[in-house]
Amino acid sequence: MPEPDAASNPSKRVYSHSRLSNFENCPKAFHYRYILKIPAEKEGIEAFMGKVVHDVLERLFLHVGNGHLPSFQAIRKRYHEDWEEAFAPESIRIVRKENTADFYRDTGERCLRNFYERHAPFNRSETLGLEEKIVFDLDDSGEVQIQGFVDRVSRTTDGVIEIEDYKTGKRVPSQRDLDFDRQLALYEIGIREKFQVDGPVRLVWHYVQNDKTRVSSRSPQQLQQLRKSTLQLTQRVEAEQEFRPKTSPLCNWCDYKERCPAQGGRE
Repeated sequence: MPEPDAASNPSKRVYSHSRLSNFENCPKAFHYRYILKIPAEKEGIEAFMGKVVHDVLERLFLHVGNGHLPSFQAIRKRYHEDWEEAFAPESIRIVRKENTADFYRDTGERCLRNFYERHAPFNRSETLGLEEKIVFDLDDSGEVQIQGFVDRVSRTTDGVIEIEDYKTGKRVPSQRDLDFDRQLALYEIGIREKFQVDGPVRLVWHYVQNDKTRVSSRSPQQLQQLRKSTLQLTQRVEAEQEFRPKTSPLCNWCDYKERCPAQGGRE
């Protein structure tokens, strides 16, 4: 899952949902990552597992699009091969010490099994894009852009465009939270512009660890309001001077915990 990079378009101020969420969660972590550009020393194992699962699902749909349906055993084999090839213990951080790396590897396999068994033979929709890059202007002047990558864009048998996102975490948000979710709604704006979509669009989250699927939609008025509120958030980011730390349970997973003053570290 690529991270949007403003350097690819230096004349624009480019934001992504993840970048904005990082600022909301903790301005200090945002400052370390995006202003000072301090690289993370280790990757959280949850993120590592999610990346491997996403890559396997992307290849699965590439095969399906070419008229070939791999067996789950083939999917499982590829997943374990990818895991072993990429896994480097010295660069992985495990916060929940009661869990081993094997626990997370097996959780990823369960995510894939859940998804495969729920959706095979994958014939209810046509793939329009995988890891589809979207870029669109957030403001009228074109100075501020949103950029992101959509896990899958599809057209269902009833002609509706779906924007799909795979979630490998354990938590499944409430429907109310999803009805106000910013990420996929921003993706909808970008997909409507890129594919010239006038008809209905469904936002679909696959919570593959729990074998749950959640669906939401947005009205044109809601999307317009989202543009406005997101632009206001970018203005808050650009006006920020202090970048104070914001403590929360997320601190345990922060890439910069050891240097953060709120955690007893030294900048």
